[in-house]
Amino acid sequence: MAFLELEHLEKSFGATRVVKDFQLSVEKGEFVSFLGPSGCGKTTVLRMVAGFETPTSGGIRIDGQEVTGLRPNQRNIGMVFQAYALFPNLTVAQNVGFGLRIKGQSRSDIDRRVTEMLTLIGLPDLGDRYPFQLSGGQQQRVALARALAPRPRVLLLDEPLSALDAKIRVSLRDEIRSIQRELGITTIFVTHDQEEALSISDRIVVMHQGVADQVGTPFEIYNRPTTRFVAQFVGTLNLLDATVLNAATGQVSVGGTQVALNRALPGDGTSLSLALRPEVVSLGRHEGRNLILSGRIAEVHFLGSVIRVKVDVAGNMVSLDTFNRPDLPPPAVGSAAEISVSERDLLVLAE
Repeated sequence: MAFLELEHLEKSFGATRVVKDFQLSVEKGEFVSFLGPSGCGKTTVLRMVAGFETPTSGGIRIDGQEVTGLRPNQRNIGMVFQAYALFPNLTVAQNVGFGLRIKGQSRSDIDRRVTEMLTLIGLPDLGDRYPFQLSGGQQQRVALARALAPRPRVLLLDEPLSALDAKIRVSLRDEIRSIQRELGITTIFVTHDQEEALSISDRIVVMHQGVADQVGTPFEIYNRPTTRFVAQFVGTLNLLDATVLNAATGQVSVGGTQVALNRALPGDGTSLSLALRPEVVSLGRHEGRNLILSGRIAEVHFLGSVIRVKVDVAGNMVSLDTFNRPDLPPPAVGSAAEISVSERDLLVLAE
């Protein structure tokens, strides 16, 4: 039995279903990210786990305990909000110890735990400051410490880094992951930033229109997307129009070139989309990449160490990156070009 189980969760606001038959099992100590665009339902699922929203149907279990009908303060869950939500009239130490005071713990136990938490987040000497005296990154660390101080069973993070600048985001997300690993706490992290999700998650739930489109490891989500939405939302994607020539043998036509996909396909004459990532495309012919497609250079962008090239292949724009070589000028826009890929890197996408 998984530590956190979400079973057939549904949530409607009036006639609008915002979460549809959501199911997920999370193991103890696992770090799972909910990834998707605004309005896809990821925060609504998080709020149902926290107890701030009541499911229209479905159930939630934590460590074998049914918690669907419990109030937030009965679930022993820590939550970090996007807007920090620190108490401005309390010091850092008082903010961190707030949940412990509500639970009626002794002053000595609170002081000990607050000291432990401030050390954990790297702010051991700032306990006497007030939130307005801290930077945004420091405030978010304090919010994390406050959520962790009562030793929750599950930690929920609702886009906690979205208000920070890019450099601080990268640093703080690594710190959050390090702290989560050290404590071994089961964590759900909500984000719309694919890089964040890919870099720190054990598994990712990609959500779209209230549905979990795909659940998998970062490697699986990026390299083996199962739907068009996942493939297009996570990373850069090239799409090639293809026509099925022989469904039984997996033969398709791509820009007039016949390709053997060696997999089950819809009926002969069916149009479908093949997807491939830029990093699996090479300019020119290369060993091991046996599918050669001809086209013309449409765009060239010099980015220093990398040159980003777009090739028009029978009306399909294919992006690829090639390393800058001082002895080899970039290709000229409008010139003829060949690109090569391996047939095994072509993905057939479901809608």
